[in-house]
Amino acid sequence: MERIQLASDLSFSRLIHGLWRLDKWNYSTEDTIELVEYCLEQGITTFDHADIYGHYTCEERFGKVLKVKPSLREQMEIVTKCGIKLISSNRPEHKIKHYDTSKEHIVASVEQSLKNFRTDYIDVLLIHRPDPFMNPEEVAEAFTKLKEEGKVRYFGVSNFKRSQLNMLQSYLNFPLVTNQIELTAYQLENFQDGTVDLCLEKRMPPMAWSPLAGGKIFTSEKERAVRLREALNSVGKEIGAQSIDEVLYTWLLVHPAKIMPIVGSGKKERIQRAVNALSLTMTRQQWFTIYQASLGHEVP
Repeated sequence: MERIQLASDLSFSRLIHGLWRLDKWNYSTEDTIELVEYCLEQGITTFDHADIYGHYTCEERFGKVLKVKPSLREQMEIVTKCGIKLISSNRPEHKIKHYDTSKEHIVASVEQSLKNFRTDYIDVLLIHRPDPFMNPEEVAEAFTKLKEEGKVRYFGVSNFKRSQLNMLQSYLNFPLVTNQIELTAYQLENFQDGTVDLCLEKRMPPMAWSPLAGGKIFTSEKERAVRLREALNSVGKEIGAQSIDEVLYTWLLVHPAKIMPIVGSGKKERIQRAVNALSLTMTRQQWFTIYQASLGHEVP
C-alpha cells in the first residue's frame, strides 16, 4: 500500500483504520487481534484512537491486543487524541462536557494512553478540538516535554481551522504533521474555507474522518444525498467501482492534498472496499461531477 510521508522518519499507510466504534463491535480480544492482523495484511498500519472513544474504553481494549501480541506494536503507527472531557460514568468528576488543553491535562492524558495501549510511545498525538480557552504556551510546553521524554514522537491537531492551526504552530519549535478533519463529498466545508488549502501550503497531509458521511449518502432522502448517489453511481460505472463507497474513497484519494481516509468499520468487507479504491482513478471531470452534485449547482 502507498505510504504518505509526514516527517523524515514517519509515514502513515494511505488508509487509516479508525477505532472510535470499537466498543460497539462486541469483539473479543481474539476477534480484535484478527481484525488488526487483517488490516496489517492489507497494508493498513496506522490506527486512529482518542482518549474519549467508547467513553474512555477503546484505547484499553486495543491495548489488550498488544498485551497478547506485543510484536504487533512494531508493525503499526498509533495516533491518539486528547483535549475533550466528556460527561461519563468513567469520569464522574466531569460535571460538564468541555475542553482542556492545559499542560497538566495533556501530559496526564498521554500517560494514561500509554498505560491503556501498553506501549512506551505514541507515534502522533492530536489536540482533538480547537479550545477557545487554550493557552498555546502550555500546549507547547506539554508537547515539548512529551517529545523530549520520548513518549510522543510527533504532534498534530484535529478539526482546526486555518487561523487556529497557524496560531498554535507559531508557539512550537517543530512542525505539526497533520490535521484530522471532516472530508467527504457530502460535506465540502473544509474544501471551501481554506482548511485544505493550508494543508497544501504546509505540505501537511490531512487525515479524513467520516469519509462516507456517516452513511448518510447511502440512506438519506435529502436532496443533496439523492443528487450525490446519482452522481456516484454514474461515475462508479465509468471507473469500474463495485460500490459507491469505493467511489467516495477514490474521490478523496485522487485529491492532490494526499488525503488519508479513516476507515471506521470493524467489518472486513467494508475495509476491503476502501482498499479496492486504491486501484481506481478518476478524471478531473468525474471529480467535478461529484463536487457539483454536492453543491447542487455549477461551479462559478
